[in-house]
Amino acid sequence: MGSMFRSEEVALVQLFLPTAAAYTCVSQLGELGLVEFRDLNASVSAFQRRFVVDVRRCEELEKTFTFLQAEVRRAGLALPLPEGVLLAPPPRDLLRIQEESDRLAQELRDVRGNQQALRAQLHQLQLHSAVLSQGHGHGPQLAATHTDMPLERTPLLQAPGGPHQDLRVNFVAGAVEPHKAAALERLLWRACRGFLIASFRETEQQLEDPVTGEPATWTTFLISYWGEQIGQKIRKITDCFHCHVFPFAEQEEARLGALQQLQQQSHELQEVLGETERFLSQVLGRVQKLLPPWQVQIRKMKAVYLALNQCSVSTTHKCLIAEAWCATRDLPTVQQALQDSSSEAGVSAVVHRIPCRDMPPTLVRTNRFTASFQGIVDAYGVGRYQEVNPEWRFREVKTLARGCTATPYTIITFPFLFAVMFGDVGHGLLMFLFALAMVLAENRPAVKTAQNEIWRTFFGGRYLLLLMGLFSVYTGFIYNECFSRATAIFPSGWSVAAMANQSGWSDTFLAEHPLLTLDPNVTGVFLGPYPFGIDPVWSLAVNHLSFLNSFKMKMSVILGVTHMTFGVVLGVFNHMHFGQWHRLLLETVPELVFLLALFGYLVFLIVYKWLRFTAADAASAPSVLLHFINMFLFSRSATNRPLFPGQEVVQSVLVVLALAMVPILLLGTPLFLRQQHRRHARRRQLVEDEDKTGLLDASVSVSSQGLDEEKAECPGDREEAEFVASEVFMHQAIHTIEFCLGCISNTASYLRLWALSLAHAQLSEVLWAMVMRVGLGLSDEMGVVAVVLVPIFAAFAVMTVAILLVMEGLSAFLHALRLHWVEFQNKFYAGTGYKLSPFTFAVEDAEHP
Repeated sequence: MGSMFRSEEVALVQLFLPTAAAYTCVSQLGELGLVEFRDLNASVSAFQRRFVVDVRRCEELEKTFTFLQAEVRRAGLALPLPEGVLLAPPPRDLLRIQEESDRLAQELRDVRGNQQALRAQLHQLQLHSAVLSQGHGHGPQLAATHTDMPLERTPLLQAPGGPHQDLRVNFVAGAVEPHKAAALERLLWRACRGFLIASFRETEQQLEDPVTGEPATWTTFLISYWGEQIGQKIRKITDCFHCHVFPFAEQEEARLGALQQLQQQSHELQEVLGETERFLSQVLGRVQKLLPPWQVQIRKMKAVYLALNQCSVSTTHKCLIAEAWCATRDLPTVQQALQDSSSEAGVSAVVHRIPCRDMPPTLVRTNRFTASFQGIVDAYGVGRYQEVNPEWRFREVKTLARGCTATPYTIITFPFLFAVMFGDVGHGLLMFLFALAMVLAENRPAVKTAQNEIWRTFFGGRYLLLLMGLFSVYTGFIYNECFSRATAIFPSGWSVAAMANQSGWSDTFLAEHPLLTLDPNVTGVFLGPYPFGIDPVWSLAVNHLSFLNSFKMKMSVILGVTHMTFGVVLGVFNHMHFGQWHRLLLETVPELVFLLALFGYLVFLIVYKWLRFTAADAASAPSVLLHFINMFLFSRSATNRPLFPGQEVVQSVLVVLALAMVPILLLGTPLFLRQQHRRHARRRQLVEDEDKTGLLDASVSVSSQGLDEEKAECPGDREEAEFVASEVFMHQAIHTIEFCLGCISNTASYLRLWALSLAHAQLSEVLWAMVMRVGLGLSDEMGVVAVVLVPIFAAFAVMTVAILLVMEGLSAFLHALRLHWVEFQNKFYAGTGYKLSPFTFAVEDAEHP
């Protein structure tokens, strides 16, 4: 059967790779991406493997590449995508790449170090110039103008000939960060007890920070003091605040000369710094050109050596032996690729199949359309090898979604279940157009390389959104809803004029009865069913909600029972494929009888009532719900007449038949396996009594009659499993309880289709009434329709997208996931399959950069 129905056939192959061509062969296999290597050195430490030195060299190169990439990004540049298909480089090129990358890294370190040193020196010169510029003309005048200060500061300046006439005024000038200036000023004043004069000013121009390169404002200060002890305190405090302190001459001429010299030095440093940055840009340009292909090549080389580490060495050390999983249909391609890769070595690589005792991996090929659906399927667990239903146990609709092979059914069922809850022509059309835009732009590089996580999530599921929107449009036509409004595509099947003409509605009758009833029993009132979907006249009815509730609830039950039945039927293909014929009679048939006798009968009652009763006898139609309840109670209701003659007998027989299936489910398979095990044990005992030749012949006969449980594990797995009766009976008891309770809980779970659909419709109605009706009413009162309608429709569009498409769409999506899995049954689920993970370089190419 095709791979869309069940996973592909996978074989275990053994590869004999010549030592001289092993690297080339594995590299070619990585380009093809068709085989999954098995680790033949699992017991060997990673540090003791053959190619561990080469792997370490690749890892050291990756560290160098990380440094180079960080330097490129630090400069505000981006690495371009590598051009063309890059193959894994030959091992002899590794030394060349390592030398060139180390040389580039060393050049970048040297240039960056010189740049940092020049920037720091330039920053010091600029700060010094700012200090001298802002302190120009204010140094000695501080002492001179101090004589005009208040009397409380007179001790700082004594009259000539006083006791302090030998003291001289000293200066400390520098710069400090603005957020430290206030604390510095307070500490200086308190520590020196006011025996100083300090001036703090912010620089007029912002200076570039030498580390971050961002412009920053600095605060310059000029402190005048008397006495050596005060000066020592000031220097210690400025050191604690990490201030930049510069020499400050007392004479104005000396300060002007120093300022001119600083400006000249700054100009020379800027020229040197410009040359350094130009050289740095040249080095970064070479990095931009060489780094992208190097990254891809070294990643591929490292992947090749890691794969070679999983191979074992032959006793003669002339070839490497590898084991790998490969799809059967890809074996000729693999053989041809290995022959081409090993032709230069003089000895061709050999590929041959070997028998397997392990369960092969599951392989289902996907494309850009089926990938998103396969992701949903794999979220429930990976199906076992070559099975339609990942596990033979019943999982209602989840049976479709639990294994990869159920993807063709999930492509239809998942969007349809979503659309049942999200049915609206307008909302579905918006979702469809959004997905269609992503599909049309999927080949654009800017779209494919976008890094936004939310966008990548939507883009990965673009085809899923496309079908969800398309199915929502379809169900929207069935519900006859477009932005919660009904559309009259076809003429209505109800005639108000015929009712008015034959009922004699007068003006007085109309005035006394605000609600009018259309009686379908009146001739000409009901002309026939609406051609497609719900008749638009129901949107005007007061009992519109009651009508839709009844319709959607019954529809949900019918869909649920149909899906559950389909899930059980899918298990038939597994039993037939694995030769488990006893499960058809002891499990599948009882499951179908139990399910259809109870809930299939409920679907029959719903459909029968729709077909049997017309508008004329609708008032006397019996209740299906009461009949279903009385079916389990073995009773009857006097007010609820039967739907058909002999209904009570049929219901009693169906309940008894369903209950009779429970012991068959519980005991049938364990007793059969026990009897089969005893028969197998007797045959084995007879074989042991025969001679050696007979023993060999009988061994083949007995091994070919392995248990069905063993057949389901793997085509090559024929090992005898010890039969433990308690485990088998416990397993079957769990399965029986799971199935019987699951039938009830899963049927109730499908009612969420009705609940979510009703919630979506009512929220659309509330949003329409809140925005459109209120807004249009205000616009009519104001008389400015054209101006007011624009914000009204804008608000409606924004709220529609934000609330209905995003919130309600996400809610419906999660409930659709829920309907592909039942929490009660999930407790017993353990995915035993695993996906085939081929050795491929496609991931390396996709991850760069």
